[in-house]
Amino acid sequence: MSTNNTNNIKNEDLGLHFLALARASSSSMGGKREEEDFEEEEVPTELNTINSSGGFLVVSPDKLSVKYTSVNLHGHDVGVVQANKPAPVKRLVYYFEIYVKDAGAKGQIAIGFTSESFKMRRQPGWEANSCGYHGDDGLLYRGQGKGEAFGPTFTTNDTVGGGINYASQEFFFTSSVQGHQGSLVSDHCCSQPKRGVVLALTVILFLLSIYISVLRLVRSYLQHYGYEDTLNSFDLAGKTTVPPVFVAQENGFNEQDNVYALNQRKTLRQLIRNGEIDAAFDKLRNWHPWIVQDDKSSTCFLLHCQKFIELVRVGALEEAVKYGRMELAKYFGLAGFEELVQDCVALLAYEKPQESSVGYLLEDSQREIVADTVNAMILSTNPNVKDLHGCLHSCLERLLRQLTACCLERRSMNGDQGEAFHLHRVLNSGKKAKC
Repeated sequence: MSTNNTNNIKNEDLGLHFLALARASSSSMGGKREEEDFEEEEVPTELNTINSSGGFLVVSPDKLSVKYTSVNLHGHDVGVVQANKPAPVKRLVYYFEIYVKDAGAKGQIAIGFTSESFKMRRQPGWEANSCGYHGDDGLLYRGQGKGEAFGPTFTTNDTVGGGINYASQEFFFTSSVQGHQGSLVSDHCCSQPKRGVVLALTVILFLLSIYISVLRLVRSYLQHYGYEDTLNSFDLAGKTTVPPVFVAQENGFNEQDNVYALNQRKTLRQLIRNGEIDAAFDKLRNWHPWIVQDDKSSTCFLLHCQKFIELVRVGALEEAVKYGRMELAKYFGLAGFEELVQDCVALLAYEKPQESSVGYLLEDSQREIVADTVNAMILSTNPNVKDLHGCLHSCLERLLRQLTACCLERRSMNGDQGEAFHLHRVLNSGKKAKC
């Protein structure tokens, strides 16, 4: 097999990647582009005065304030009230506050976290699977009767809060009591000035290196996807704040590869975004003819489909039918192509195709898939490219994918508690930038 044929096969693998993305857009959920619909988690909104210890004879209409009147019945008289919903777990931090209107004669007020089956005649922290910060002694109780030194006492007219940090798997409490804010004081802050200067310089250099890395990531993203105008604006703004950033070929960064055919890729992305598929075909035949020389390649197929979609979009249905017979009919029966062809043709069956089960084809996201396909194929023609997979995603996206994997792993280790990192939202918001 010749080298050229081998390269064509490898490059076609890139096209198959984007073809798979286009096919994935046809989901079972109404045919919309497959985008996770994360259901909003229920959060506490009021106090559950029904499932409580009782004795709360005074309840505000909004169920956010209660008064415990069954006091002094016995030595361990306690009135407990929980929220109407458990603390949500699909977030980084959950936090709430209470305001103490009247702490009573003994000032035995507490805030904390308990399980659903908690004994409602016990203070939070006195029983297993609970913890509480108590106002009368300022102690923290964690599932046993003995408390530990924690914070200031609190009473009438004080505000205290409780929270859960799901990332660190820790409870925390806050207090508005004045004069008890924590602070860190070093007795050596004035005795070792040289060490302080070195530390400050080290911190500055560290922050500067992070800033420069971020600039490199952003620039590589703009270069990779052909956002030339945005890149120029970005560089112009950067010149007024930081010195020029020279990017060496290391750690996956190679600016020469990223700027390959930058202006051509920018032009083609604009044409496809505007629905000017014929013009895009003409440019490709002129600049990179081998990309469209095989009319049954994934790239040509996606471009032909997009041309058909654009005709439907403007209401040129008769022309769409003719184009479909001439260009799309040859893909029927071909593995990997038929499903998307059927969805395209199905657009003709609806009076309002954008509201149909195949309406996803008329979304801007479908144009982006085609534009990304052409962009990747052009990048793959760079003779200096060693890894074709690098043409699929920018360095920033690869970093975010690694971050997603790490976040999911950490979340799994925490019992699926904590904020979920939604990569597709980050990437989709980035793709909306105008070039």
